[in-house]
Amino acid sequence: MSANVVQTYRAFAYNNAWANHRLLAACQNLSQAEFEAERTGFFPSLMKTLMHILVVDHFYVDALEGGWLGPRAWENPVPCPTVADLRREQSAVDRRLIKICEGLTADSLEETVQVNRDSWVQTERRDRLLMHLFQHQIHHRGQAHCMLARTAIAPPQLDEFFPISEANLRAQEFSELGWTEETVWKA
Repeated sequence: MSANVVQTYRAFAYNNAWANHRLLAACQNLSQAEFEAERTGFFPSLMKTLMHILVVDHFYVDALEGGWLGPRAWENPVPCPTVADLRREQSAVDRRLIKICEGLTADSLEETVQVNRDSWVQTERRDRLLMHLFQHQIHHRGQAHCMLARTAIAPPQLDEFFPISEANLRAQEFSELGWTEETVWKA
């Protein structure tokens, strides 16, 4: 497996954190009532959709770290009742995922991870588990993005890097996150 594949997973982790940062910064402009308001989606509100992302992130990131949290991750489906609380907690789990991906090697991508499913243990290759996690995040962030579009708050761009004309905004947001363009794309 080439080192480029390892860099791709690292870039996915950084992009995931950036997308969460952008989406939650926009949601910060909602009132608590708007955040909790019933909306059309798999989960019936922005709050519940974004909480689902967080809870599942805890579940899989813990497994990727070698932990045994398992289904206890979703015992509290709303661990962060406000956007401010959610931003802090999502940022923390995003940093854990970045750390995992920063430590990847071509060999470690092919190693197996044990996932506590309570009544059984799932054994999955690390690369496949990471792909599933990134897909899960993208899937539900898209749903939250659509819900946000039905509010007075404009949903942020999440699916591509900014054009050169907006490089200063990207640099500002990366600085808020504690990294630079070079951090994301280093070889």
